[in-house]
Amino acid sequence: MTRIRTAVVGAGKMGAIHAKVYSQMADCEFVGVVDVDQARGEKVAKIFGCAHYTECEQIVDRIDAVTIATPTVTHLQLAKLFLTRRIPVLIEKPLAFSIREGKKIVALAKKYDTVVAVGHSERCNPVSQALKRFDIEPKFIETQRVSPYPFRSTDVGVVFDVMIHDIDIVLSMAHSKIKKVDAVGVSVIEGGEDICNARIAFENGCIANLTASRLALRTERRLRVFSRQAYLSVDYFKKTGIVIKADPNTNVVKWIQERRLADDFDFAKVNWPDLLHIEQLQIDDREPVRLQQEAFLRAVRDRSFTPEVSAEEGLAAITCAQKIVQRLKKHNWDK
Repeated sequence: MTRIRTAVVGAGKMGAIHAKVYSQMADCEFVGVVDVDQARGEKVAKIFGCAHYTECEQIVDRIDAVTIATPTVTHLQLAKLFLTRRIPVLIEKPLAFSIREGKKIVALAKKYDTVVAVGHSERCNPVSQALKRFDIEPKFIETQRVSPYPFRSTDVGVVFDVMIHDIDIVLSMAHSKIKKVDAVGVSVIEGGEDICNARIAFENGCIANLTASRLALRTERRLRVFSRQAYLSVDYFKKTGIVIKADPNTNVVKWIQERRLADDFDFAKVNWPDLLHIEQLQIDDREPVRLQQEAFLRAVRDRSFTPEVSAEEGLAAITCAQKIVQRLKKHNWDK
C-alpha cells in the first residue's frame, strides 16, 4: 500500500497534536509542518521528525493530504490554496470564520471533487462512537459543556468556542432541519458571551437544550437523550455512560401497578435503580484525533467512504451557531 504523504499547517497546540498522530500512523508519510513562526515550527518538526516550512507553496508538490490547524480567519484562504490543486484537507473546527466563507469552501470541494473533513473531534470521542451503535430517534437532547475560564479564544464567544462541539453532535443525532432557535447569554469578562443557553426546535419534533459556559468552577461535558427506544446519559469528560432501554423495562410498570393495589406497600423503601435494566455504555479508549485522521485518510484513499465530519456538516454547525448568536443579540432582558 502506497503511503499517503501528509503535512500540517499550523504548529500551535492543535497543530502539534495532529503532527503527533500523523507521525505515528503507518499508512502515511508525515512530510512536514508549516508555520510562519520559525522557532515554533522548528520545535514541532524536531519533535516529530519531519521538515519545517514557512510557506504552504513549499509543500503543495510534496503532499497528498493536509491538515489546517490555523486561526479560523485563515481557513478559506488556505483551503482554496490546496483544493484548487485537488489536495484533500482536514480543517480544524470551526470550518470557517463565517457562513459565507464556509459556503465557499463547500463549493470549492464540489468544484474540484476533493475531500474536505472538519475537525469536530468530539464526534470522534469514544463516547460519541459508542452512541452511534444505538438506532434511536431522539425526542429531547440536553447538553452541558462548562469549564473554568480558558484564557484563550477571547476573540470569540462561548458559542463558537465551546458550544459548537455540542451543536455538531446534536445536528448529527436529530437528522432534521432546524425549525426555530431561542437563546439567552451574558458576557461577564469581556468581548463575546461567556455563558449561553440555546433551545433548538427541529422540524421532526425533536427538541435540544444546550448550555455552555467558560466561567464554571469545574469542567463538565454531559449529554442526555430521551427517545422511545432508550434513555441515554453520558459523560464525555469521564468517558462513561448508561443506557436504559424501554423494552427490558416493560415489566416494571406491571410490578408497580400490582404493588399500588396493596395498601400497606411502602414505595419509599424501593431502590428504583434496582428495578431498571441499566446497561453501562461500552466505550473503548481510542484517541479522538487518531480516529478522525484515520477516517479522513480512508476517504482520501477510497471516495466511497466519507470523513467523520464532512464540509457540509461543518457548514451546518457554523450556520446553527450563527443563528444562536443572532438570537442572543435580539434577546431583550428589560421586558
